[in-house]
Amino acid sequence: MTSMDGDSTKVSREEEEERLHFQKVTNAFRSYKKHSTAAIHKREEYMGRLPVEHQKLLRKHGYQDTMDDLKQAVEQNNDIIVQILKDVEGLFENVAHPGKAETDPRVRPGTVDMDKVQSTIKQIVRDWSSAGAEEREKCYTPLVNSILSLYPANRGQVKVLVPGAGLGRLAFDIAMEGFECQGSEFSLYMLFASNFILNKCQAVDCYKIQPYIHQFVNNLSSRDQLRQISFPDLDPNTLPEDAKFSMAAGDFLEVYSTPEYVSSHDCVVTCFFIDCAHNIIQFVQTIHKILKPGGTWINQGPLLYHFSDMKGEDSIEPDYQTLKAIIVDLGFELESEETNVPCTYSQNQTSMLQYGYNCVKFTARKM
Repeated sequence: MTSMDGDSTKVSREEEEERLHFQKVTNAFRSYKKHSTAAIHKREEYMGRLPVEHQKLLRKHGYQDTMDDLKQAVEQNNDIIVQILKDVEGLFENVAHPGKAETDPRVRPGTVDMDKVQSTIKQIVRDWSSAGAEEREKCYTPLVNSILSLYPANRGQVKVLVPGAGLGRLAFDIAMEGFECQGSEFSLYMLFASNFILNKCQAVDCYKIQPYIHQFVNNLSSRDQLRQISFPDLDPNTLPEDAKFSMAAGDFLEVYSTPEYVSSHDCVVTCFFIDCAHNIIQFVQTIHKILKPGGTWINQGPLLYHFSDMKGEDSIEPDYQTLKAIIVDLGFELESEETNVPCTYSQNQTSMLQYGYNCVKFTARKM
């Protein structure tokens, strides 16, 4: 009885933590307008304390006009966020998340949470707009082409898993080619937005968003900061009715370490994902466990190691040569490998600052 009571307490604690996290993410989206407007007001207040001659110069050359345009852009983005939040309470089957007051400190969003809302908005550009097509061409298209060359026939019988699927475009594109594909995502921010795009958007470019209004630095022109992006560039309803496509929510290690997923997939595709682990070796082991004998793992991305130097988080960061040796030791045979593959991630093409990655792309087969 003691053991059962302990398990019950553990389950209820986990459920409570899930509810709190769900509400915190919801509150972060709801706080978007207030948080974003406050950032603009802070700049206006500082401008009001400047010498009068400086204020006149700024107003003469349009700085205040830009602030006004930014406030209007926040309103437009918030309209999209309102759409994203519709029906999220029923997003997960058999799970209800009753609301908690935002005054509860446990569900009050902080700076990191608001940054994630802004990142989600930029992810819409990467995955579901024509402005992100060039980035997808470099990141997603080579992966899709690799799957097509490995499995040229009977695609409907080939099961593909895409962990860290984000807003689901790569998994969607794979399913569009006729494969049975499941995308997996842990971030509720991404899951909220992907649910809206995949299940609610009914036409091409039916929504507009201004993703770069929070970037106050390295703008060549205010027009760049205020640039509007239309989405989705492809109607999600074009996916054939008999297509086998799904999005799963949950931690990759927790979900796919269960017995039902042992030797369950023909192919695992990872894109900008494996470095999201505290312990990357666990990711490699889980991918190996998921794959059927002879199954393939296709990877493309850098080794940013998200938890490296993050306060309060543990992390190991093996270099690629060490990681490659570990992959082989754990039961994979490397079939192909490319280094220095140029990629960007949610890059603002008009910014005066550009980040780029020299990625690794490889195909490994489970022995």
